Amino acid sequence: QVQLREMGPGLINPSRTLNLTCAVQGQDVATGFYSWNWIRQSPGRGLEWNGKMVSYSGVTDLNPTFASRASFSKDMLKNQVNLHLASVGPEDSGTYFCATSSAGLFEYWGPGTQVTVSS
Repeated sequence: QVQLREMGPGLINPSRTLNLTCAVQGQDVATGFYSWNWIRQSPGRGLEWNGKMVSYSGVTDLNPTFASRASFSKDMLKNQVNLHLASVGPEDSGTYFCATSSAGLFEYWGPGTQVTVSS
């Protein structure tokens, strides 16, 4: 069974870069056939898929809405997948979830981490 846990700053100032971490247990982030997804939920916007990183290749696929500001990285020693979102604004506030996907289906989700963008 795969377990995911998101970590983030909680509160971040506008225009900064938001760095989020997904700590993974039960699956190596660099092998296998999962993709690691980041998804945001915010009032009024519902669920928004930010993008994903494919385990075995490291190739990323980003939602065009976020593509100019978002990037992924992974830490194989810590078995973590990270999302970096630059130039955040209040509209980037919400709960960010890490989730696995395979063959287009989401399977495992973390509990989410709340992010508030405010000065």
